[in-house]
Amino acid sequence: MNMSLAQRVLLTWIFTLIFLIMLVLKLDGKIIWNWFLIFLPVWTFDLILLLMLIVKMAGRCKPGFDPRNGAENLKKRVWYLVAMLLKLTFCLTLCAKLEGLIEILVSSVCVPLWALLIGAMVEMGYNVFHFRRD
Repeated sequence: MNMSLAQRVLLTWIFTLIFLIMLVLKLDGKIIWNWFLIFLPVWTFDLILLLMLIVKMAGRCKPGFDPRNGAENLKKRVWYLVAMLLKLTFCLTLCAKLEGLIEILVSSVCVPLWALLIGAMVEMGYNVFHFRRD
């Protein structure tokens, strides 16, 4: 499952465009769909990314795998997996709140999103200011 950069960009734009069209139609009152259906393109895109990530992580288990730089690479992939789960949690709680299935504060709905953003800032800081000691 190796996609080129152009394929990934095109896939991202297609799913984003479909989601935004559905969101605008829902907010404009043109369609009376469930919020879970509106977010379906987001979850489909996340599922594709999750499958690609799992395939890459499972590739470490095959015989003949070169473990050089493996621990750092595995940590990054685990962070990607946690980030995907945080995003999924945020989307599910947001949809449940918008549908009225749960009665919680909006600030509580945003907790997974805030954790995701803080983790992304930590990773960015680590990548920018990490100095290798050879």
